[in-house]
Amino acid sequence: MSERSARMMLSAYRYIGAAAYPLIGPYVAWRASKGKEDRSRARERYGVAGRERPDGPVIWVHAASVGETIAVVPMVQNILGYGVNVVLTTGTVTSAKVVQERLPDRVIHQYVPLDLKPAVSRFLDHWQPDLAIIAESEIWPMTILELGARRVPQVLVNGRMSDRSFASWKKRASLAEALFENLAHVIAQSDVDGERFRALGARPVTVSGNLKVDTAPPPADEKVLHSLMRQIDGRPTWAAVSTHDGEEAMAAEVHVTLRGRHRGLLTIIVPRHPERGEALAAQMEGMGLKVARRSQGGKISPDIDILLGDTIGEMGLYLRLTEIAFVGRSLTSTGGQNPLEPAMLDTAVLSGRNVQNFRESYQRLLESGGAKLVKDRNMLAGAVNYLLSNEIARHDMMAAAAATVEEMRGALAATMKALEPYIQPLVVKARLWRAGSQ
Repeated sequence: MSERSARMMLSAYRYIGAAAYPLIGPYVAWRASKGKEDRSRARERYGVAGRERPDGPVIWVHAASVGETIAVVPMVQNILGYGVNVVLTTGTVTSAKVVQERLPDRVIHQYVPLDLKPAVSRFLDHWQPDLAIIAESEIWPMTILELGARRVPQVLVNGRMSDRSFASWKKRASLAEALFENLAHVIAQSDVDGERFRALGARPVTVSGNLKVDTAPPPADEKVLHSLMRQIDGRPTWAAVSTHDGEEAMAAEVHVTLRGRHRGLLTIIVPRHPERGEALAAQMEGMGLKVARRSQGGKISPDIDILLGDTIGEMGLYLRLTEIAFVGRSLTSTGGQNPLEPAMLDTAVLSGRNVQNFRESYQRLLESGGAKLVKDRNMLAGAVNYLLSNEIARHDMMAAAAATVEEMRGALAATMKALEPYIQPLVVKARLWRAGSQ
């Protein structure tokens, strides 16, 4: 694709988006009906502000979903320490809850505008950000172009480029360059990610490590934790977390295979999408298993086979109930899920082989002995059986996982150092504004 063709494609994207804007209402309404949009704040998706703009400089931080939001929380806390206003946008109801729980009211949360010119322009007209910080792999053409046209510096932090995305962008190299030239800086998670961004025309690119390593472990309500521990009463447990379609059934089949060998075995299944809870419970009950649904307040009586964690924001609770965790989206789906949270909580990590999106983290965990990859259900059952049967091996694996996370820390400091040239002028601007307003 030539540079001229790339420019024409971006212009077409702009005009098609503007034409589609009046028709997007049914799509947002459909998402709201599925619980994926906050009906009371739907106008924010069209760029209509839900709050007044604060006086002084504003930094716009965007994190797509829960994982990205948790990753940027320490960074946002550091920025607040400079005395600069932060508007943090996310795209999901669950990530909005994370913002509410983990960040102070000084952070203004908004739902991210749709990547259509009318919505993006309305958002930018109101908030007038002095700097935009985008997390991980959120490459939205219209947003990037509109920020570029307004000469707002854009920095991509915790930058990640999956195998699939890189292959797709390489086929459209001129288009990638036309977009990425608008980025003032890319701070990549790994050397591989950094090289991919450079190959697509981003400059400058630095490597920080993964911000998710520098976050606190997911929290848990101590009262609820102690209550569930009393109900479990020392039974052997293992967990399958962040599972996708098909992996829950595998976990249930593993339970059936192992319950004869491990008396009182309790399997904890935490689906990535909790709204599937009712269907999953029915599926497992059809297998002759007794299920306690966390969302229904189900008690873990001695005859319960499966604790179904169909709730939002309780991963820290579930991981504290076990010492073995299989991390999903890695056997029946591809890409994997973040293994760092289980590792932080002294858990032996198991996963399928399809972990491309978290390659660096898994590589480090595998090298240290903190994680093991399995190729199918039978191999998963064998790994769980081995770890349940061998306390020393299990505890060695748990300790290796926790130590690996500690060794990987430092991404936050590296990220803040790279952001300093962009933030410091705003710190000065904020001080001058405060001095002038007194």
